[in-house]
Amino acid sequence: MTSEENRQAYLAKVFQIFSKMVQDSGPYITASYTLLGAILGLGLAGYLLDGWLNTKPWLLLTGITLGLVVGFYEMGKIVLKK
Repeated sequence: MTSEENRQAYLAKVFQIFSKMVQDSGPYITASYTLLGAILGLGLAGYLLDGWLNTKPWLLLTGITLGLVVGFYEMGKIVLKK
């Protein structure tokens, strides 16, 4: 084998390993986005409801707390399934 063939074989192997690592990390990336989305989404809903119902800051705090609970629950389901 020439050095160019060795280089290409090495790069193909590296790409194969990298591809597997990215594929295996997919559920964990999904879990982190689910946690972040739940906290931000429910926190925003609480903030908007606080402005509408004039109950500041209670619905915001409730939304963030509920977002943490829902987010960690969903993250636990994804991570423990793996």
